[in-house]
Amino acid sequence: MANEHKIEINKRSDSSKKELKKLRKAGNIPGIYYSGGSNESIPIIITKHDFNLAVKSGARIFNIAVGDKKQNVLFKSVQYHPVTEEVIHIDLYGVRMDQTINIKVVIELLGDAKGVKDEGGILNQPLNELEIQCLPGDIPDLLELDISELAMGNSLNAGDIKLDDKFTLVTPEDSVVVSVTQPMKEVEPVVELDEDEAFMDEDGEGGEASGDEKGSDDTGEDEKSPEKQSDSE
Repeated sequence: MANEHKIEINKRSDSSKKELKKLRKAGNIPGIYYSGGSNESIPIIITKHDFNLAVKSGARIFNIAVGDKKQNVLFKSVQYHPVTEEVIHIDLYGVRMDQTINIKVVIELLGDAKGVKDEGGILNQPLNELEIQCLPGDIPDLLELDISELAMGNSLNAGDIKLDDKFTLVTPEDSVVVSVTQPMKEVEPVVELDEDEAFMDEDGEGGEASGDEKGSDDTGEDEKSPEKQSDSE
């Protein structure tokens, strides 16, 4: 069951680039709050200190106050600076504890695949998260998948992960989560020669006898003819 953690947020009215830069420089993170039951979004700010405490808490559900109304929210999206990797924007999504939501949960692989350990294969994991549907209070920290019996050339799909009855799989069942494949082999490039190139010698001339050499052979045969004729005489 998901833990809950209280965080303090404040509304903001100015969304200009200058103001956002000023907020971040002062140690704040701008963001927005919205919920599935409303088209309205509310610009908010949270201090970096409070955000870090929320992350360290390990909670998935957070309690905030929007005006005079208390609300349960999720971190729907967190944007990071591409260079410094600092958090620059967050989206808080309001949820009701009695209504199911779709959420992505990390997949943890258990064991060592025999296709890697005994057969020298390479482990590939194209899918790191599984999307499920559940009540906010039931969100798991992770989903486990045992890969001990995974042999060379085999794979495990999203449908192979055993889920509790309170979870509904949203990710397509045939989506490959992990597989074991043959390691890549380096292949020497094969240079193909044309027929003309195959018969060329080092001087760039054909390997067959030249026209002059053929002529001398013919001449030799002609020289023998008179000798044979004189013997018969």
